[in-house]
Formats: sequence, structure tokens, C-alpha cells
Amino acid sequence: MSRINKLVLGGFFLFALLGSFFLIAFLPAMITNSLISGPVEFARTYSPHDFGLEPKELRLKTEDGLELAAWEVRAVQPKAVLVFLGPMLEPSVTAFWGHAAFLKEKGYASILLEMRAHGQSQGEQISLGYREHLDVLAAWNYLQQKAAYQKLPVILFGVGMGGAAALNAAGLYPQLAGVISIAAYSSWGDLFSDNLYFSDASLFLALAVKPFAKLYTWFKFGWAGRGIIPQRQIANLGSRPVLLMHSREDGEIPFVNLERLMESAPPQAEAWARPGSEHWVSTNFLEPEEDREYTAKILQFLENNF
Repeated sequence: MSRINKLVLGGFFLFALLGSFFLIAFLPAMITNSLISGPVEFARTYSPHDFGLEPKELRLKTEDGLELAAWEVRAVQPKAVLVFLGPMLEPSVTAFWGHAAFLKEKGYASILLEMRAHGQSQGEQISLGYREHLDVLAAWNYLQQKAAYQKLPVILFGVGMGGAAALNAAGLYPQLAGVISIAAYSSWGDLFSDNLYFSDASLFLALAVKPFAKLYTWFKFGWAGRGIIPQRQIANLGSRPVLLMHSREDGEIPFVNLERLMESAPPQAEAWARPGSEHWVSTNFLEPEEDREYTAKILQFLENNF
């Protein structure tokens, strides 16, 4: 082989190597930026009146200056208050009206909290759970201003990213009494890598991208927040109760995320692994009473712990 051919071949391999490196390094940033650029405008929201509710509409202020939409569902002599948190994109937290109505009959008040950069809440960027704990804190502060709620346990109930945000908030704020989480991810880096692999990418690519996904979140949300991930924060729950629910064949947030969370969870943490691929676990999320196994699990957890 001539010297020129060797140089050309060497240049080609170097170009391919550099191209592969830049693809791996910048893929998490490119995809994640497209997902978290807000605000989220929901294709559909749900009316409380369709569920027999007349909630009080709230505007809550976060410590970093955002105004959030929220709704309060009162109960007669409530046992506890649940704060509902929705997923990253669809649906709106108003999909929880059925849960709020069902639990009101069982003696639980609730707050439906639309997190930052969602629907009527202010904010231009979804924060993947890194800053949404401030949204939860705004709800907590509101509840502490009301004499009827001051001595009641406050339980977070989130789905998807809302589940991740709930675990982060509970880990950071010991005044929160417990967590119910559906389909939470263990960290954004984990989820990014998982979805690549389960989308038929090579294991090498999935593993190679993972540290860059982590670096991206550090750059985007600050070095100080690097520990605000569910797998780390769940360990801070101490003796507080937590219920993790996940479908075994979930195609959006793979089941392995539940397994990682349970590895770090305190001994009293409960996990319910449901057969099937229903992302929100319940077979009828809007009308949870239709899914008796699901509602029985939630009520058992609440009644045993609160």
C-alpha cells in the first residue's frame, strides 16, 4: 500500500472515530433539549365537574419565583393530604381527578399540582425532577398556612417524571410523610441509556452514552444538584413509607428502573410489579375505582401507614 493510500485510510478512520465520539457525546443533549423545552401545552385537560368535584383553584409561588397552577380538593375531617404530580409530557395532572374523587370518599384531601413549564404553570423548561422539588415545597408551604392541614401527613403521589420528582422531594424534605410513585425512573441518565438499548441500539452505544447524559444534566441543572436523582434520594427516606408501582413490560420507562430504585430503597419500601405493559399501571387511570386491585393496593398502603 502506498504512503498516500495509508494516509487517506488513516484519515478516514480518524474522521469516523471523531464522528462517532461527537455523536455519542452530543446525542443526549440534542434529544433531551427537544424534550424539555417548554412550556408543555396539553392536547387535553379534564374537568373536575365530570368527577363530581368542586375544587378550589390555587396559584402557588415557588422559591425561585414561578407561579404554579394547582387545585385543592377538600375532605371532611381528612386523615391526610395527597399531592398529585403528573408526568413529563402528557397527560395533565388533571387526569388525577378520578383519584382525588375516590380518595375524598375515603377521607383524604388532595392537591393537584401542575409542575413548572406545564399547562397554566409558569416556566420555560422542564427540569426532569432536578428543580421540581421546589414546586412540591410550594404546595407544602400552602398546606402549612391552613390550620386544618398543619398536623396532617402530606403524601406525594406522582407518575413518570412526577414519580421521580416525588422521590427527590421526599428525600430532600423530611417533613413530607411518604410517597406513592408510578413508573418513576432511577435517573435521567439511566432512562436515556435504557431507552436506547430497548430501541435496539447496541449495548455498547447505550453504555457509552450514559455518562454523557449524566454530564448533560450536570451542565443543564448545575453541579450542586448532581445528587438530586431518585435512586439517591430514595435512600434518604429513612423510616418513611414508600410504595413503588411499575408494569413489568412498560415500554416507556423500563421495569429495570424499579429494580434500581429498590436496590437503594430503605427496608420498609414496598414494590408492586404488575404484569403487562400499561405505563400508568392502572387499567383505567381516569376512573381508578374500576380497577379494584389497583385501588386496593393504594388504600392498603395509606391505611397501614397513615
